[in-house]
Amino acid sequence: MACPAAALLLPLLLGFLAAPSPARATDPYAAFDWDVSYVTRSPLGVPQKVIAINKEFPGPVVNVTTNYNVAVNVLNSLDEPLLITWDGIQQRKNCWQDGVLGTNCPIPPGWNWTYNFQVKDQIGSFFYFPPLSMQRAAGGFGGITVNNRAVISVPFDTPDGDVRLFIGDWYKKNHTDLRKMLDDGKELGMPDGVLMNGKGPYRYNDSLVPAGIEYETINVEPGKTYRFRVHNVGVSTSLNLRIQGHNMAMVETEGSYTMKQNFTNLDIHVGQSYSFLVTMDQNASSDYYIVASARFVNESLWTRVTGVAILHYSNSKGKASGLLPDPPNDEYDKSFSMNQARSIRMNVTTGAARPNPQGSFHYGEINVTQVYKLRNMPPVTINGKKRTTLNGISYSPPATPLRLADLYDKKEVYTLDFPTMPSDGPPAIGSSVINSTYKNFMEIVFQNNDTKVQTYHIDGYAFWVVGMDYGEWKNESRSTYNKWDGVSRCTTQVFPGAWTAVLLSLDSPGFWNVRTENLDTWYLGQETYIRVVDPDGGYNVTESVIPDNALFCGLLREKQKAQKPHGSSSSSASPAVKQSGYLLAVLVSLVAFSVVGQ
Repeated sequence: MACPAAALLLPLLLGFLAAPSPARATDPYAAFDWDVSYVTRSPLGVPQKVIAINKEFPGPVVNVTTNYNVAVNVLNSLDEPLLITWDGIQQRKNCWQDGVLGTNCPIPPGWNWTYNFQVKDQIGSFFYFPPLSMQRAAGGFGGITVNNRAVISVPFDTPDGDVRLFIGDWYKKNHTDLRKMLDDGKELGMPDGVLMNGKGPYRYNDSLVPAGIEYETINVEPGKTYRFRVHNVGVSTSLNLRIQGHNMAMVETEGSYTMKQNFTNLDIHVGQSYSFLVTMDQNASSDYYIVASARFVNESLWTRVTGVAILHYSNSKGKASGLLPDPPNDEYDKSFSMNQARSIRMNVTTGAARPNPQGSFHYGEINVTQVYKLRNMPPVTINGKKRTTLNGISYSPPATPLRLADLYDKKEVYTLDFPTMPSDGPPAIGSSVINSTYKNFMEIVFQNNDTKVQTYHIDGYAFWVVGMDYGEWKNESRSTYNKWDGVSRCTTQVFPGAWTAVLLSLDSPGFWNVRTENLDTWYLGQETYIRVVDPDGGYNVTESVIPDNALFCGLLREKQKAQKPHGSSSSSASPAVKQSGYLLAVLVSLVAFSVVGQ
C-alpha cells in the first residue's frame, strides 16, 4: 500500500538533495557544530591560553534570519564545566536554552550538549559567550546576526558590506588566575590592553606598543558604505570607539532600529552592542586608525588600555601614523556620556522583525504592576569573603538550576523574598529571586552607588530605557521618563552615583537572569533572577517543555545518564554542508516516521 505521507515528503527530500547550497541556506534551519577548546595565542605579545571555538578566536558568527530555528552542538573540550549564553536572544517561552546556571546544568568536560532555539520575532546584532567562572575573560565569544526577512524593509539602504568588531579590555593573566585574585579578595587592577577582534594594538607608538603584535585590519573600498556591528565583550572597562576622519551613523542597537544619527565617537559599555553605517568618503592619503580607549579612568595612567586597528582603503597611499584621534574632552563634564546615551532613540515608524512599526506598542501608556529598585554598593565583606550585592543580597548559584528545582518540586533551593527596595540591614549571601507573574508590566530602577560604571543585562527580554540621571532615584524622578521613543534593548549602562530606569513586559514564562555584565562584580554576586509564572502559580502559559537532552545536576544528579566519550565535534565540513546534513537528517527522519506509522 502506498504511503501518502512518505509520497508527499519524498519529493521534498529529493528536491533538497538536488537543490544548490544557496537554496538550502534560505530554509528556516541553521545547524552548527562547535568544539570549545583552549588554544595558545599572544594577543599582547605574551603566549597565553585563550578559549576558541573550532580553533577560532573570536568564535564563528551565527548568521540567521528572523524566526530561524538554530541548533548548536557544543563539545566541551575545556578542563572545567561550560555553558554558552546567547546575549540578547530572547528564547521566547524557552528558558531551558538560555545557558545560565539558573536554567541549565553545566556541560561537563568531555561532554557535548545541543542547544535548540528559535530567534522568534527578532532582528539585530548580538553576541554569545561562556558565562561561567570568568571564562569570557579568556574568549569563547562570537557574533550573532539576525537578519530581517525579505518581506520586511530595512530603514536604510543595503550596505556594501558587513564588518564585525569585538572590542574589550584584556589581561595577560589566564581567567583562572583572575578568578583566584577575586577569590582572594584582590582587585583585578588595570587591564594590560584592549583587543580588537582578538588582536592587540597597531604599533602607533613605539614606546607603548612592542614590536611584533598582530593587529586587526579592516579592508574597504572607497565610496562604499559598510555596516559595523560592534560589541564590547571585555571584562569591566567602558570603551570609547572612534574611526579617524569618519562619521559613525548609528542605526541599530541590540535588536532595535534607532533614529539615525552621526557620532564621531561613542562610549560603548561592557556587554553592549551597536550597529553603525560608515561611508568610505575620505581621500585615502593614508590608512586610518580605529580606536577603542578606556573611559572614566585616569587616562594618563591608563594609556596602555587602548585598542588600535587599521581601516585600509584599497587605494590607500600609506600606513597610518601620527597621533590617535582624541577621546572626548570631558574630564570635568560628567554629563557628556550620559547625554550621548539619552540621545539614542528608537525609530518608532519603521518595522523590524514584523511589518508593524516599532512604536506600535505604547509602553508609556501601560500601568506598571511591579516596581523594583536594585541598588548596588561597593564590594563588602561577608563571612570573611569579598562580595558584591544587589539590595544587600550577594547571589550564590545553587547546585540545582532554579527551573529544574521548580519542575521537580525540590524545596529550599532558592527563596522568593528578594526585596523590592534597598535595605540598610547587613548584607547576606543567598539565592533569592524576584517573584512575578505572566503579563506583569515591571519597572526596574538600577541604582549604582559604586564608583564604577556598571552595565545591567536581563535575559529573555528587551526592555525600554526610559530614564537616567545622577543622584538617588525618587518617585518624583518618573516625571523625567521618556514614555514614547525610549530605545528598546537588553543591556544598559548605569553611571556611578546615578540611576537608570527600564520598563519591561513579562510575556515569557520561565526564570530570567538579571546581572551586571562586568565580570568581576558579576562573579562576586551581583545578579538575581526573575521568576515568571502564570497567575495560578505554574508554567502552563505555553512554556516549552523540558528538552529531551536536558542535563541534571545538584539534587537531581541521579537522573543524569553517563555520556560516551566524545572525540572532537568539529570537522572540516563547511557550515553549509553541516546545515544540509542537519536538514537532511530531519527530512529522512520524517520520511522514516511516516513509513513506520503506516
